Amino acid sequence: MATHASLFCRFLDGHRRVQYFRKLCVRGANSDTQLHPSVAPKQSELESIDTTSAAHKYKFSIKTALKQKRFTDDSKPFSAFLTDTFGRRHSYLRISLTEKCNLRCQYCMPEDGVKLTPKAQLLSTAEILTIARLFVHEGVDKIRLTGGEPLIRPDVVDIIAELRKLEGLKTIAVTTNGLNLARTLPRLKQAGLSHINISLDTLVPAKFEFIVRRKGFHKVMESIDKAIEMGYNPVKVNCVVMRGFNEDEVMDFVALTEKKPVEVRFIEYMPFDGNKWNFKKMVSYQEMLDQIRQHWPDIGMVQTGPTDTSKTYQVPGFKGQVGFITSMSEHFCGTCNRLRITADGNLKVCLFGNTEVSLRDAIRSGASDEELLQIIGAAVGRKKKQHAGHLSLPQTTHPGRISLHHILNSEDVLCLTDWKASTKPTRVFSPNIYGHLRSNTSRSPLEPAPISCTLPPNAKLHQSIRLCHHSSDTDAKLSHTDAQGRASMVDVSVKVPSCRTASAQAIVLLGPTAFSLLRENQLVKGDALAVSQIAGILASKQTSNLIPLCHPLPLDHVTVTFELDEKQHAAIISTTCRTTGRTGVEMEALTAASVAALTLYDMCKAVTHNIIITDVKLISKTGGKRDFHCFQNTIKSPDVKGC
Repeated sequence: MATHASLFCRFLDGHRRVQYFRKLCVRGANSDTQLHPSVAPKQSELESIDTTSAAHKYKFSIKTALKQKRFTDDSKPFSAFLTDTFGRRHSYLRISLTEKCNLRCQYCMPEDGVKLTPKAQLLSTAEILTIARLFVHEGVDKIRLTGGEPLIRPDVVDIIAELRKLEGLKTIAVTTNGLNLARTLPRLKQAGLSHINISLDTLVPAKFEFIVRRKGFHKVMESIDKAIEMGYNPVKVNCVVMRGFNEDEVMDFVALTEKKPVEVRFIEYMPFDGNKWNFKKMVSYQEMLDQIRQHWPDIGMVQTGPTDTSKTYQVPGFKGQVGFITSMSEHFCGTCNRLRITADGNLKVCLFGNTEVSLRDAIRSGASDEELLQIIGAAVGRKKKQHAGHLSLPQTTHPGRISLHHILNSEDVLCLTDWKASTKPTRVFSPNIYGHLRSNTSRSPLEPAPISCTLPPNAKLHQSIRLCHHSSDTDAKLSHTDAQGRASMVDVSVKVPSCRTASAQAIVLLGPTAFSLLRENQLVKGDALAVSQIAGILASKQTSNLIPLCHPLPLDHVTVTFELDEKQHAAIISTTCRTTGRTGVEMEALTAASVAALTLYDMCKAVTHNIIITDVKLISKTGGKRDFHCFQNTIKSPDVKGC
């Protein structure tokens, strides 16, 4: 609170007010963003401003100029307060009505949810409408209500009805998970709701429950049909595509557009605070489009507006269309026209940024519209060129594809290894800071040059963590190939024997029936856990016979354990292998986890074939040249985000 109060006082300081307005006017004269002639002062007026006198004595009246800078006539230039230094005009405002959500999507938030802001610190209905009125008066013509889940808010219908009264506002949209939409849609439409986006990441009910950690698939489908029935066209369906989750359903979503007037929008998996973003799970739009074209080669691109974020396509003859939100592979920062208001009243100029300015504190301190506009204008003026200036994914020879040099080699640590040694040191922020942060200060990064990594907030500096392994392009090579690229076993004879340990994990999603029978040891084939445990141990001993270039190792110890997660109907398999030798045992641990999972599948398949084996991964390895640890070596729920 003190930080926001201090910031607010600085904005209201008379001397800084003149400096800000002088800069704004000069920028209007020297950049592509020109001030309206009735606003721009003459040079003599600028020179005659006495910056040491009181604000009311200025020959160039700031208050008058502020009023003149509001342009409600379409024939006049766009408001300079909502135009940044790169000439982008921000006519689209997203307002979060609440932090609460009735789902726990794995790509969005932790299973236990997020710590909620006290109600007194959230925007009231009156404050939301005050902010909306101010932005619309300055040129915003589209407002989208978001969350959390916006339809949880009891007065959402009243808010929409009041927004509809704002002159100049053309579009009122909502993004919802659809659980409560069908029953409230008639009232929402009557109040003035004009556009709907519904989030849906799978067309398989069981997978839906796994991804969002809640039931409700049929309610979402009912909401889509209800929106179509009530004349919304298109109904936009947002689908976050994640490798290993739902990339196999892309074709099914496209087929959905054949008979229904929906626009399925495939969204590239983005990093947010708490979602344990893993680069390997991101599917680029070009990869998806290539897959679609194999089945519908005549799919064509649809013309869209200059500020649209979606690359839109349509299969000839289909009622609906598909789009791609390419935030990661081909950002659209250059045409960004969006600003965001968080549920607690912070202005956020970039989704990927962690800098926010509290409009709530300014309003509650009695700020006038003119003073609020100065705060807004200053924040917009500081907006970076792209992705808040933090992360720029380099261009590749294949548009839409990410360089293979991007690796995420430990949880929440993103390392970019394709910089040369002469490159200027670059700060690469952890994906964890891209979320809904409420602080005006960033976390302290660990910065080895020339490339830096960021520890996640729960990491201890004394932990044995492999942050990054940097190698130049000339040094990087596969260890199991020779100079001609042929398969070759690594010579470990020169290595010194040492005690080596590795742990791995696999998750088996069984469904409620099979899980119940497994837990009660009532499966027809017998004790599935005991059989799977023995299979995992035996498999670890046979790794070199299964994986061609693995060295045969005498294992000192092997453990295979199980944890049953009732909430997710999942069996979590953990394995550990230990040896004293010249090479590691990570493959033995992974083989044990994999075969134990396959055996569990075999033991349960008489009950159902709808069993998913997922997230087979290395948890840790020690004793070799480089140790490796995930930051969470054990999990209590099948959160299948990789390390």
